[in-house]
Amino acid sequence: MPTSTDESHRLLRAWQLALLRFAVTLDQADRLNVAAIAAELDRLGGRRSADDTLHFFRRTSSRLCAAIGGQLQGADATLECFCKQIEEPRLRLAFAAAIGLAQSDPAPPPAVRLKRPPDLFRGLPSRASASL
Repeated sequence: MPTSTDESHRLLRAWQLALLRFAVTLDQADRLNVAAIAAELDRLGGRRSADDTLHFFRRTSSRLCAAIGGQLQGADATLECFCKQIEEPRLRLAFAAAIGLAQSDPAPPPAVRLKRPPDLFRGLPSRASASL
């Protein structure tokens, strides 16, 4: 039996995928799908009555869809902030590509070379004489 946490993670991922699909298609049906999943996520937050639920995901979805559609001032910052919050790397890269955000995974820092002590190999035969 799935737990509430499993269900909320599944719905959150479905919401992110729905936003990706809307970013690709810009279709009104996909926008409505985003809104429906957002409403379901908001219902998970507070279940007293239909009017007494949280509205975070619905507000966020509306803002993101407007930004994706180019109808929001400061859309780039909004989309970049959302993109950074996506934990799944492949989904984050796909979303960045769909919205035209130039994003690359940061390269790992260069390996630090430690200085060897000069007497580290003292007493060992050299490679040339060891193979003879």
